Amino acid sequence: MVQYKKMIQYKLIDHTADFGIQVTAENKKTLFVNAALAMFDLIADTDKNRETQNLFLDISGDDWPDLMVNWLREMLYLWNGEEKLITAVTIENLTGYEIKACVLWYPFDPDKDKIKNEIKAVTYHQIAVTQRSHDWNARIIFDI
Repeated sequence: MVQYKKMIQYKLIDHTADFGIQVTAENKKTLFVNAALAMFDLIADTDKNRETQNLFLDISGDDWPDLMVNWLREMLYLWNGEEKLITAVTIENLTGYEIKACVLWYPFDPDKDKIKNEIKAVTYHQIAVTQRSHDWNARIIFDI
């Protein structure tokens, strides 16, 4: 089990009409955690002191890039569809191209939460998930 909070490493990618992120991690579990947390870092300033609830997720894909897109689309649905802000992610299992995870979330409160960016979609455009000699890297473009 791997759990990470806000110790994410990512950088913004300039992209015409959209924006993207480049995420780096020491292993693939951390890469998926960092990608989700980076996306929510772009969406809102989350409050670590708020009471959270658990939600268990089971996501699959055809390969690493497809799994990353499906994973982040599910995370984005939690925000756009259910107004849940994610504060932490625990990867319970990552085998083949399936991820089982638990996310900590709290409901959006317009009086307390500041929204920084609206993300409409996670795209397949220029998606990349690669293993390098000492780490994993992902490139993700968002439709805004």
